[in-house]
Amino acid sequence: MISYEPLYKTMKKQNVTTYTLIYKHDINARTIHNIKNNKGISTYTIERLCKILKCTPNDIFEFIDDDSE
Repeated sequence: MISYEPLYKTMKKQNVTTYTLIYKHDINARTIHNIKNNKGISTYTIERLCKILKCTPNDIFEFIDDDSE
């Protein structure tokens, strides 16, 4: 499972809100919805977020292995 919890931590450190991402950086509101619901986003969007936040993909999302075997 993908978790975007690192993104929210990165945004908080930099005082960036979802409002800022949508209205200042033109990140689509549907993309923010997908992030909030841990749904997939494109690598293009990950790249844009990394540029906006001056970070790496590890600061955007993490993989959580929920395999219970």
